[in-house]
Amino acid sequence: SLLDREAFLRQTAAPVKISNLEAHDVKVRIMGDVAIIHARTTHTMPDGRPGAGRYTDVWARRNGRWLAVSAHITRC
Repeated sequence: SLLDREAFLRQTAAPVKISNLEAHDVKVRIMGDVAIIHARTTHTMPDGRPGAGRYTDVWARRNGRWLAVSAHITRC
């Protein structure tokens, strides 16, 4: 579901409930002051079942610093 900034930060700060998180096929594209990162992930759910997903993050360079500006996660 779509989260606003406050909800995203709250969710990100919460304890992680999955384990064995691994990223696969990581691709990083840098185009000037914008970077797009996407990859597949695998992990173990709290009940022991395997989980998988894909993610895309968008970063922007502002005043010399890279800042995350967008994140999208899909469970597979």
